[in-house]
Amino acid sequence: MFPLFNFRYSVIEQRIEAELEGLFQEDTFQDCFLINIRFDPNRQKLEVFVDSDRGIDFDRCREISRFLEKAIETNGWLGETYTIEVSSPGAERPLLIPRQYPKHIGRTLDVKLKDGTELEGKLISVDTDGVTLERKVRILEGKRKKTITESPQVSFSEIEKAIVKLSFK
Repeated sequence: MFPLFNFRYSVIEQRIEAELEGLFQEDTFQDCFLINIRFDPNRQKLEVFVDSDRGIDFDRCREISRFLEKAIETNGWLGETYTIEVSSPGAERPLLIPRQYPKHIGRTLDVKLKDGTELEGKLISVDTDGVTLERKVRILEGKRKKTITESPQVSFSEIEKAIVKLSFK
């Protein structure tokens, strides 16, 4: 996993991550990947956000949840009373790791850079270093404004937050 952000995981979160790494090596789960894990020890609530290169559905989340429940109970990590939720990160959540980007090619992203710059553009490509957006920009040419298309490349290290802009066209 190549997180865009540095998550500080608790011991339970590290154990869950290790279990998922093993599961995601299996043939039927190779297209799945971990986005984030959150554990609230006060409420004994574990939230696991996963995704897949093809998108993730309810049945796949249920399979992962049952797998984790078995590991938690077998190892006694959370005692007898706990809540576990396995879900996709959701459309409104930021993209957190580079592996999330390719399936959004062709969609519009709102990107906030670490220097405070905000960009909106259509995601046209993704590589190991970052993304390329296509965006329309109005410039002044003489006394008239002209619209041009630019394609800035943005490295993952520059991105503070990127959200897929939903379109209902």
